[in-house]
Amino acid sequence: MNKILCIGEALIDLICTDKGKPLSEGEHFLKKPGGAPTNVAAAIAALGGEVELSAKVGTDPFGNHLVDVMKAFGVSTKHMLQDENFFTTFAFVSLMENGERDFYFNRGADGQLNKAEVEAINLDEFSIVHFGSATGFLPGPLQEAYTTLLNNARNKNLFISFDPNYRQLLFQHNKASFIEQSWNYLNLCHFFKVSDEEAMMLTNTSTVEEAASVFLQKTTAVFAITIGKEGTLLGINGTTHIVSSIAITPVDTTGAGDAFTGAVLYQLSKKNNQEISLLSTDEWKAVIANGNKAGARTCEYMGAMEAFKHLSNDIFN
Repeated sequence: MNKILCIGEALIDLICTDKGKPLSEGEHFLKKPGGAPTNVAAAIAALGGEVELSAKVGTDPFGNHLVDVMKAFGVSTKHMLQDENFFTTFAFVSLMENGERDFYFNRGADGQLNKAEVEAINLDEFSIVHFGSATGFLPGPLQEAYTTLLNNARNKNLFISFDPNYRQLLFQHNKASFIEQSWNYLNLCHFFKVSDEEAMMLTNTSTVEEAASVFLQKTTAVFAITIGKEGTLLGINGTTHIVSSIAITPVDTTGAGDAFTGAVLYQLSKKNNQEISLLSTDEWKAVIANGNKAGARTCEYMGAMEAFKHLSNDIFN
């Protein structure tokens, strides 16, 4: 089993449970650990993988909670740093009656992970590095840390995984910058996962099929475009394939994409990079099918981390 490094935001989601009320009127909030790369790391560990999280939180009770949650899953927190000068990042969310989200992002420690701190990571310990960029492309030290780690990982010939994790509420005034930065990673990674909406946005197309065609032309990576209950579109060796998911009764879709990514990386970590490069299309289909199962099973529980507690190798059988 090879070791995986995930980098990015670790934060607290505060979800307003007063249905239909804006944040200004909400009185009841549910605290949940979050952050896309944090979720991916937890999913990998839940499946039995060896994984470490590079992130920064505060020394406050919320930062302590995030560290404790990761340790409970079995994620290495050696490079999950706590900074006494910054509070743990919060994302406040309320779902309105019209389906829109009232969102407020109170950014703190996550954005302060810096170049020197990622340079201190011994990359010889890892075979895979995963970038989940929800906040990694916002201005600040984390943005430079991302680029530094990407370059260092490439120099070490590590397998690079990328999930753009676009959040409109964070980049609604700077979408062009997000797209430009994403393409740098799309061009340099070995595997990337995007949602159908992200695929069309990044390629300036109007259908998933058109987006896949652009990715095939412009990138050399194996890629997965998640298309909901229909499964996943796999792009590999100039061809595309639809890999079906399994039928479930969904309870909460939070974290499904992160579970998918975690399951894919967990399976790849069982092989060295030379073996990964030689995987056949059918072998990749099997990897993606198992990722679909992990994502689907996650939807059967309320909350990403709660769902990950129920993930195991058994779902692949």
